[in-house]
Parts: sequence; C-alpha cells; structure tokens
Amino acid sequence: MTLMTVSSNLGAALAHAAERLRAGPDAAAASAALEAAVLLAHTLGTTRARLISHAELGVDRHALERYRALIERRARGEPIAYLTGRREFWSLELAVTPDVLVPRPETELLVERALALCAAPAATVADLGTGSGAIALALASERPGWQLIAADVSAAALEVARANAAALSLERVEFRQGSWYEPLAGERCELLLSNPPYVAADDPALSAPPLALEPRLALTPGADALAALRVIASGAPAHLEPGGWLLLEHGPDQAAAVRRALVATGLRSVRSHRDLAGLERMTEGQHGQI
Repeated sequence: MTLMTVSSNLGAALAHAAERLRAGPDAAAASAALEAAVLLAHTLGTTRARLISHAELGVDRHALERYRALIERRARGEPIAYLTGRREFWSLELAVTPDVLVPRPETELLVERALALCAAPAATVADLGTGSGAIALALASERPGWQLIAADVSAAALEVARANAAALSLERVEFRQGSWYEPLAGERCELLLSNPPYVAADDPALSAPPLALEPRLALTPGADALAALRVIASGAPAHLEPGGWLLLEHGPDQAAAVRRALVATGLRSVRSHRDLAGLERMTEGQHGQI
C-alpha cells in the first residue's frame, strides 16, 4: 500500500471519487461509494476494510493520479471489471479484458441448472461461446470428473479463458476455436450450455455504456436478435447424448421464442427459469432417445 507525504488522505480521496461517480452514468452512480472504494483498493493494492479503518492516512501523489484516472474512466461508463482486470463469478476470481464480456450474476443460473440436471461424476460438457471461460470453469470447479470443452470463435477470448483456467489450476478444460458447433464435429455431450449474443444490432443499448465498451461480437448476432439462439437450438440434437440437456441464456423478453425454437427442434421437457430479479433469463430442453 503506497502511503507517504500526501496530497490527499484516503477519506477525502474516496469522498471526492464517489461524488464524481454520482455525476456519471446510472450504473456508476447507483453504487458510487462502493465502486470508489473498489478502485482505490485496486490502485493501492490493499483492501476496502483497510481503507475504511485508516481513512486519515495519506495517499502518494502518483497513486492519487492513477486513481483519479480510473475514476474518470468509470465515470464515462467503462465497466469496473475492465478497470481492475478482475471479476468474481461463482466464487471464482477471473481475469477480464475488453476481449471478453464481463461475466454477469444472472449467468450463474446456467451453472446452477447444469449442476441440478446432471449429477453424474463423469460427463462431457461443452460451453459454446465461452468468453472468459466463466461457465466452463465454474462447472469444472464443482465437478472435477467432468470433461469440459470451452469453445469460442474469438482467439483473443480463448487466450483469456486459458489464462483463467491455468490460474485456477482447472486442468480438465479443453479450449477449442470455432463458431458454435464447429469445434464439436462428430461429438456428443451430456450437457450443452451457451450464453450467446442475443441483442439486435439496432438496439440503442449497444451504443451506450457499458455495452458500447464490450466486444460487439459477443453481444449481437446481427439484425435478428434470435439468430445465434436458433442456430444453437437447431444443432443441439446432433451433439447431445440421449437424455442430454441444452441450456441457453437469453434476453428476458425472449423466453417464449426460445422455448418454441427448442420444441421445434425436437427437444422435450422444455422450460424457462427466472433469475433473482424474477426475469426469465434461461431456457433448457432435453434430447430424447435416438
């Protein structure tokens, strides 16, 4: 922790930063004090608890400059995970870069359902569009006997995911590059999971923070918001073992359309699940006997 002759103390630095964030985008303003503390702890290499308990201590001028630069970037809407380079998901700390989406809490619902649907100690499971590796690595941490395949069309994203697997010592994850089912040619799995792009290209949300700063390839499939979801649904029977499950994350207003797509492709026991906010955010379906 860099504490020297000061141009500010910790308490004042936090107060000024929180005030700046409250004047920024809604996402930053809503949790200004918390985010100010997270970024100062990151800058100084310490904990938020130490900042609070030592608010009278001074901050080195150079550290303060770095901190103010981060606060300005956050105030302009840059995701805090990109500023710290870290994001927690399913109790795992993941490295995050602008090459991957920032993992969201609602995506943990996919992990919860996968663990509930498959209790087998050994299974082959594929995460399509893995990004940072969040879903695959969460499952690998819970089911060490499962063979995980983490696929993504983006080589840069796979580099991030591989680094996360190495840092977490999760060795039973195989990383493959390709679009959707291309990396699974001739293979079948007990579980297929995906958090694919599902925002229409003309959605205004893509032009505003934070989505404007995240990889567009991972956010939108083009003019048809359901295009990627339909591709994954239609290809699932060829890559699922009998009795295997497909689990898809989607937008909260897309659940009915995704259910129809899964039924149309022959999956059964199709149902959607709500996240903690009460929104239908994921849909699952089971492949019948061949």
